[in-house]
Amino acid sequence: MNRVGLGYDVHQLKTGRPLILGGVEIPHDTGLDGHSDADVLMHAICDAVLGALGEGDIGSFFPPSDPQWKDAPSKIFLEEAARQITARNGRLINVDAMLIAEAPKIAPHVAAMKANIAAALGVSPNDIGIKATTNETMGFVGRGEGMAAHAVASVELPN
Repeated sequence: MNRVGLGYDVHQLKTGRPLILGGVEIPHDTGLDGHSDADVLMHAICDAVLGALGEGDIGSFFPPSDPQWKDAPSKIFLEEAARQITARNGRLINVDAMLIAEAPKIAPHVAAMKANIAAALGVSPNDIGIKATTNETMGFVGRGEGMAAHAVASVELPN
């Protein structure tokens, strides 16, 4: 049986934080604000995978109120999502994700992001799609106040 999950995440940009996207530190004058490393891309993917399994969101596994997740790398969250698939004798088929940000340019970092995400999920980088777009200067993303990401994951589970 094939199942599909949808993920979404958003974080504000803040001075003094590193910008981590897809597990890659990208040079930028601001970074994403959050309890963990605030990797909006990995968070959306994690929610998509958990959704395909019929589970709760990332916060139900890793509550932001828990101090052990302060500044934690988001690959930990993806690795747990992969464990949840394995525990059900399932298989991740693919992930497709869209990052929405006005800056910086994402294309030079996509291969490294795909490699990090694939490694955390135990799949090939060919099973991970990452795209980026702007918000055409509209809304909080367009004003450079934050970034957002959408993701879809397909998981095969036994009947």
